[in-house]
Amino acid sequence: MKINRWMKPVKIVSGMLLFFPLLTGCWDRLEIEDRAVVLGISIDVAEKEAENKEDEIAHLRGSFPAPDKEMIRVAVQIALPGKIPLGPGEGGSGGSKGSDQTIWVISVVGHSIDDALMGLQQQISSRLFLGHLRIIVVSEDIARKGLQNFNDYFRRDSQVRRMAWMIVAHGNAEAIMKAAPKLERVPTLYLMSTLDEAVKMGKFLEDYVGMFWSNSSKKGQEGFLPYVQIKKEQNVEIKGLAYFNNDKMVGVTKPLEIASYLGIKGVNPDGLRTFVRVDGGWKTISLFAFNRKSKIDVRIKNGRPHIHATILYEVNVEEKISEQFYVNTPEILAQIERDDQKRIKKLHEEVIEKTQKQGADIFGFGEYVRAKNRGIGIVISKRKKMAGNV
Repeated sequence: MKINRWMKPVKIVSGMLLFFPLLTGCWDRLEIEDRAVVLGISIDVAEKEAENKEDEIAHLRGSFPAPDKEMIRVAVQIALPGKIPLGPGEGGSGGSKGSDQTIWVISVVGHSIDDALMGLQQQISSRLFLGHLRIIVVSEDIARKGLQNFNDYFRRDSQVRRMAWMIVAHGNAEAIMKAAPKLERVPTLYLMSTLDEAVKMGKFLEDYVGMFWSNSSKKGQEGFLPYVQIKKEQNVEIKGLAYFNNDKMVGVTKPLEIASYLGIKGVNPDGLRTFVRVDGGWKTISLFAFNRKSKIDVRIKNGRPHIHATILYEVNVEEKISEQFYVNTPEILAQIERDDQKRIKKLHEEVIEKTQKQGADIFGFGEYVRAKNRGIGIVISKRKKMAGNV
């Protein structure tokens, strides 16, 4: 009887103990209006007089001196609460006026990315939030000097998504943060869409910042990033691949040479369109490649790796440029195929040679060698890092 009498209170207390933890789910909530949501970040080399204009936030001249290091200028694109369109009906037209209403661009100088963001936090009331960071733009000058410190900072920040894009800008990176494209009210989203659509159309490949960090960390491969330039109408053009040796940018490909990388790696879909002169004469046609396959074979001969890449393209005759030239016989089609094969082979070899001279194995040939023969692969990887011999 005594046990039955206490059974009901025990069940009630146990139920309450199980229910109470659920009530604490919002104890550490932070309203979105209290956050400064950062959509994009640009990094440039600061002007020479920047040190004189710098506020003494993280250091004091004399007592806590700043590091003897070249300063950088960091610009952030912050979303204005309640101004970002949530659906198609709220999109409207873009332009500078729409951009001013949706985002706020502010720039600061600092001795490091952390120092610059600390100075930025000193100027705004809301807490900086990088959970929605979609674009990181670095200038070519910064990329050629090295991205090690910047990569280290963003990799250690748990808020930064690995699906964000990092790109290298031709010229000033801050100009991209201030761009006002007419097709999108939020410039960062326009730039992200440009890269995503280029992937879908076969003009580029998925190369998010997490993939760049992964490739740069491999023993037998180097990283690369999209290389872009802002145009007169505030649109952004993908001008090539910026390839790296360790953490430093060492070169840039041409836009057409992006297709060479995609072909060697066998990335689909294919979006290559090129011209072919039949027999090297006046007969010119346009070809469109819509599919590609690739096979990379590694052989070790006399202790040296030999890499053979076989690439298969499926193409359509897109347009006849020259008049009085008819593509209507099997012989003409066979001649076009032979001429196109020679041209594509030369294009691929030139890209490989260009990156090889800079020690930038963006194709990951070193990883194939390591998979084939781990001992030799390690030696080749070390040579690549030191002298660029792959």
